[in-house]
Amino acid sequence: MNFKTLILASATSLLLAGTAMAETSVKIGVLNDRSGIYADLSGQGSVIAARMAVEDFDAAGKGITVEIVSADHQNKPDVASTIARQWYDQDGVDLIVDVPTSSAAFAVSDITKEKGKVFMNSGAGSADLTGSKCSPNTIHWTYDTWALAHGTGNAVVQTGGKSWFFITADYAFGQALETDTSAVVTAAGGEVLGSVKHPFPGTDFSSFLLQAQSSGAQVIGLANAGGDTVNTIKQASEFGITQAGQSLAGLLIFITDIHALGLETAQGLVLTEAFYWDLNDETRAWSERFAAENGGNKPTMVHAGVYASVLHYLKAVEATDGKETEALLASMKSTPTSDPLFGEGSVREDGRVIHDMYLFKVKAPADSTGPWDYYETMATIPAADAFRPVAEGGCAFLAD
Repeated sequence: MNFKTLILASATSLLLAGTAMAETSVKIGVLNDRSGIYADLSGQGSVIAARMAVEDFDAAGKGITVEIVSADHQNKPDVASTIARQWYDQDGVDLIVDVPTSSAAFAVSDITKEKGKVFMNSGAGSADLTGSKCSPNTIHWTYDTWALAHGTGNAVVQTGGKSWFFITADYAFGQALETDTSAVVTAAGGEVLGSVKHPFPGTDFSSFLLQAQSSGAQVIGLANAGGDTVNTIKQASEFGITQAGQSLAGLLIFITDIHALGLETAQGLVLTEAFYWDLNDETRAWSERFAAENGGNKPTMVHAGVYASVLHYLKAVEATDGKETEALLASMKSTPTSDPLFGEGSVREDGRVIHDMYLFKVKAPADSTGPWDYYETMATIPAADAFRPVAEGGCAFLAD
């Protein structure tokens, strides 16, 4: 081998070595309810959304190898904790996404901070995730109880619903949603006549509905979600509660809930969401692709949040040329969010992702053109107004 050949061979070896070092392997864990009352709004659909984000980002073409794993936390914080620890300690998971059920999300958030990893929540709703229980390692996408309370609560009070009674799921999310909405109602000049808490998950809501009915409140606020909300609304219809003059305020409603209820039962409900498949050409195109992989079912805002969060994470992996946690978090918080589902936004220092929210009204059957054509847009809530101001959240690590 002559000197020129030797130099060429050495340069080639260095180039190959540099390419190998530039390649990054990322493991993402989708942790959610795959068999219970939140399976439709998260479940396998969130795995599909995460995979779509990897494909749309062209991770492989950019030298990033991504593996996606998933597990069922059964809506139990102890199960969620066990899975998260195993994923971080033994299975090499770098990022956990989704995690509906706020008590489970709090547990995962704590473990993620302890292990120095990243948690991007889309499924859980408690605003405390970026408030009193905030973590520098947790980013909260999609929605929270403050946004829901101010969107739906304000709208209902302004249209005459002054007196409220709450039927509340007895866990962290339900309690936070009742608290946040109660504050909105009273601040707007309304009053809260009482509340009752039901087991989570629940099946028979008759006694709780009878208490709400006997309260005489104009509005029965449903501080629950998923199958609990669907069953509460169905049983309220059976009891003739709305026909007798009281109205229902579904404080967290997903499009899968409307699909399960049917427009005949759900028509007229006012609700707040972060995403709707039929908002614009981009959301329609993405949702059509999603539905093709999800049995024809359109995505929920949780699925959209999983997609957007994974996409933003992968952009940070590319920007930092690796997966060092502090560098990733700094990149994600300093780089504007941009995706076809939520548009332009940002990640605040407390981890709250800021984007527009929407106030919708469920269509009457005669106004719908077919399956999944369920909402009419009443208002767009600008990103600047949609979420609790950072100064009011009480996030402790911001003061450090």
